[in-house]
Amino acid sequence: MMRGWRWALGLMAVTAAASVLAAAFLTNVPLRWKPTSDLRLGNLQMAQTPIQFEKFADARQDPHAIGENREDETPKPVTTPDDVGAFVGTHMRELFNKAGLNTVDSNGGVIIKGEVKDFYAREAHTYKAEVSIHLTIMSRDGTTLWSGTAPGEATRFGRSYNLENYYEVLSDSVVNATSSLLSSPDIQKALRQQR
Repeated sequence: MMRGWRWALGLMAVTAAASVLAAAFLTNVPLRWKPTSDLRLGNLQMAQTPIQFEKFADARQDPHAIGENREDETPKPVTTPDDVGAFVGTHMRELFNKAGLNTVDSNGGVIIKGEVKDFYAREAHTYKAEVSIHLTIMSRDGTTLWSGTAPGEATRFGRSYNLENYYEVLSDSVVNATSSLLSSPDIQKALRQQR
């Protein structure tokens, strides 16, 4: 009788340890916008052309992976079930609004389409995130006004394998990509054109 009890307690302990270990991984976490950086716009010269954002696509190889901790021999994953393309597009549009640009849901003078190629944070001694968005800016009649990649990076210190730090560095990489994009004279020119 005593052996059966010990065996049952041992099984419960192993099950509890496995549950704690599984809960310790940052998997299937919702995306959250937590920038710590501000837009850096420099000399922004834009007309108030209405800018329409199409929903961005997620073109990454693994649509769930958003980061990893590489401090130990075995990397610890950070994953999300959320739509990364929609998340990046929504917040890039918010940043355009914050920069004083006029974004609209439909009937834009220019239309921005995007594909997220990279959205990932690696943690070793610091957190380092990279975002890469392929953008196409088109006129209302379908003419391509500009097409290219908007890259962004961010680095920060933080507590080990901390979800808030992943949110911050990933958000900052989108802010930095948008800052670079809006500071480009070619982008400014494309956003002023209407057809």
